[in-house]
Amino acid sequence: MTFKPARLLIALLAVVAVPVFAQNVAVVNGKPIPSSRVDAVVKQVVAQGQQPDSPQLRELIKKDLIGREVLMQEAEKRGFGKEAAVKLQIENARQAIVLNALVADYLKKNPITDADIKAEYDRFVAQSGDKEYHVRHILVGSEAEAKDLIAKLKGGAKFEDLAKVSKDTGSAGNGGDLDWAMPASFPKPFADAFVALQKGQFTEAPVQTPNGFHVIKVDDVRAAKLPPLEEVKQQVGEALQQKKLQAYQEDMVKKAKVQ
Repeated sequence: MTFKPARLLIALLAVVAVPVFAQNVAVVNGKPIPSSRVDAVVKQVVAQGQQPDSPQLRELIKKDLIGREVLMQEAEKRGFGKEAAVKLQIENARQAIVLNALVADYLKKNPITDADIKAEYDRFVAQSGDKEYHVRHILVGSEAEAKDLIAKLKGGAKFEDLAKVSKDTGSAGNGGDLDWAMPASFPKPFADAFVALQKGQFTEAPVQTPNGFHVIKVDDVRAAKLPPLEEVKQQVGEALQQKKLQAYQEDMVKKAKVQ
């Protein structure tokens, strides 16, 4: 069989066009939607455990992308993409995407190891100590006010009643109760003061922190119940990642020329 020129041209175009169209799941008003976009969304959905990859899922995603493209074209036609507020949001989103890529690359090249996590956990355990304290406090604005409260306590006044004047509104209505906590949860001057107390004792001198002057009482003491490493391994790893990223950012800022 001999092809005529016209039929031969059509056949050649068909061969060339097949891979081009195969790369798109749809073309909306002349704008192609590449199959790679569907693949990316499918990968995200599957990774989140929402549902497995399937023809039905891909069809739903395809329809959604077509709907979004139609709306996007309408928005562009009406000039929303040129508005200053929209441009700012686009730039913020662009920065977030690029920064996420940088962070992912940095963490891949500078991973947190199991040894790092174990060392951080051991450091926390050593710093926290082996005791928990049930603490109350009264926060006031001056040393004189704190001394006056201490005098009243020595005179027999109830700590819970005096706590009503505390500037810490979160605990004032509950007798100054801060619940059970470990010393590492508090500023060092505050923690150093109450670990020196026995059950039922209160500080006989005002304790100063950046928040003001405190009168502190220890209601009870018990052995600390620290979670095992395996229970907090993920949280410790994430905290170490944040520290590493913060140090990386601070180092970059130091090297930058900021005017």
